[in-house]
Amino acid sequence: MNTNDTSQELFVKAMNAFVEERLDKSIEFLDSVLEKDADHVMATMTRGSAYLKLNRLKEALNDFDRVVKCDPAHAGGFHKRGLVKEKMGQYTEAMQDFDKAIALEPEYGAAYYSRAALHGKLSQEDEALKDIEMVTHLGNRNLETFMGANNIWHTQQMRVEDATETELNR
Repeated sequence: MNTNDTSQELFVKAMNAFVEERLDKSIEFLDSVLEKDADHVMATMTRGSAYLKLNRLKEALNDFDRVVKCDPAHAGGFHKRGLVKEKMGQYTEAMQDFDKAIALEPEYGAAYYSRAALHGKLSQEDEALKDIEMVTHLGNRNLETFMGANNIWHTQQMRVEDATETELNR
């Protein structure tokens, strides 16, 4: 690791290592980012996620606590902290974090999914079903939005192909 790297360069290296599942290396880069910029929320979130994947729950919890303290409107921080608390068996606290994530971002499908799974674990089938229905609704709506954007691209692409064919047939 080059000590002259900027926080941004280190963060990019950390993200590459994270994507490649080299989580210890990602954490090493993220530690360096946070030494240079202690308030780098995305670095803290990513390091917490790496700790979570490595089942280093106390460290993950510390990072997600730090995220929501720095940014009390960070839905992802609450969601991830809820995942850690669920793994630690702190179901009531996990549910509160999932609820908070959804309150902050009402279309946060992953938080609904996590809350549904926890409802299921707690034998709260009706609540789990409501959350799964919301996940399905959000997924379908997102798919329709994507398809709409894709159809616009497809329509433009067809116009280009038609124009090319017309030119070739002359």
